[in-house]
Amino acid sequence: GWTAPRLRSPEAADRWTWIVLVAYAQLRLARPLAEDLRRPWERQVPPTRLTPARVRRGFSRTRATMPVPASAPKPSRPGPGRPPGSKNTHRAPHHHVGKHAETKGRKPVGAACPG
Repeated sequence: GWTAPRLRSPEAADRWTWIVLVAYAQLRLARPLAEDLRRPWERQVPPTRLTPARVRRGFSRTRATMPVPASAPKPSRPGPGRPPGSKNTHRAPHHHVGKHAETKGRKPVGAACPG
């Protein structure tokens, strides 16, 4: 409902009010398209008298009857890549790991000096 969230600022409350109004308007406009998916204890009503809760229940089935606004995806193929038989001229970069083996009698490189 409209009073369910606990909003901290007046701007957030204003945004929430507009969201609730837009959702309610969408349900009112979708009323002629929605099916009456009623529960066993609910009476049948004409489509013009559906409540917002009943419209919301039947709203998911309206998508099958609506046209799709997007066009079909274009078929695509992978790019040509490197021609067969040619060698790769760009070698992969190799980065120095930065580790050194510890030897006897010497401090490892990068060890802090005491004191």
